[in-house]
Amino acid sequence: MHSNQEILNTGIQVIKNECDQIRVLADRLGNDFVEVVQQIFQCKGNIVVTGIGKSANIAQKIVATFNSTGTTAVFLHAADAIHGDLGIIREEDIIIILSKSGETPEIKVLLPLLRDRGNKMVAIVGNMDSFLAKMADFTLDVTIEKEACPNNLAPTTSTTAQLIMGDALAVALLEYRGFTAADFARFHPGGALGKQLYLRVGDLFQKNEKPVVSPSDDLRKVIIEISAKRLGATAVVEHNRLVGVITDGDLRRMLMNNISLVTVKAADIMTRNPKTIDHDSLVVDALGLMRLYNITQLPVMHEGVYAGVIHLHDILKEGII
Repeated sequence: MHSNQEILNTGIQVIKNECDQIRVLADRLGNDFVEVVQQIFQCKGNIVVTGIGKSANIAQKIVATFNSTGTTAVFLHAADAIHGDLGIIREEDIIIILSKSGETPEIKVLLPLLRDRGNKMVAIVGNMDSFLAKMADFTLDVTIEKEACPNNLAPTTSTTAQLIMGDALAVALLEYRGFTAADFARFHPGGALGKQLYLRVGDLFQKNEKPVVSPSDDLRKVIIEISAKRLGATAVVEHNRLVGVITDGDLRRMLMNNISLVTVKAADIMTRNPKTIDHDSLVVDALGLMRLYNITQLPVMHEGVYAGVIHLHDILKEGII
């Protein structure tokens, strides 16, 4: 039975060992890496990423990263490729093949078929003397000294090396094509990251009621408006101009200050010159203002006119935090 410290030490050692071996990959990048990035950028077809075993798992992740950063890619399992799925590949496609040994039977069968079809082939390979390394048009070296597994058997460091090389390609391509935050949002419309880049205040606040009172309205009208509209606040508007905001907190502070409840008007307790947000602003900017000023509601302005209220809960419901 291993002690807690021994378990912890194993985890630490694995991470350190992998980091030490992965670090040397940077020194191996050269002209082939540059040419691969340029070839992929100019490619009129798809980038087809293939592998066998754990390399196939990494290939799927690389495909996902490519697609999310503007490089159109598809995954093809090497075993399926030689059993009928080669039809997915077109002449203009570039093929990226992942393999630690570069000598697996499925890969050795597949490579001549790809060569006969005229496809450009990129090897991400851990054996520079392998059949794959020699057959490929471009070779990216992910050779490692040993796996993190104590028996040097389970694919660990080798698959990490493949993954990092895929990330290096994806990011280099992203920068090469000038892929922007707005582009990223188009590919991630349903995720929290994408929403931060495209979701606007105008998309949310219109779902809410529009609380409003005038400066001369009495306390009863203010309380009813805040309660009815269920946003914890109401705008105070005079001659179509926002002059203040009253929140639940303002009401509590009023009671603590012993202000006469009989004569009090909205103008007496409102916060003047409140923080506001334009309806075209990003929701993440509204969240930033709420955090900065420790508030949970913001009046929304449209062309200088009060249009409604956005609440912190509206933002949290969208998963933006």
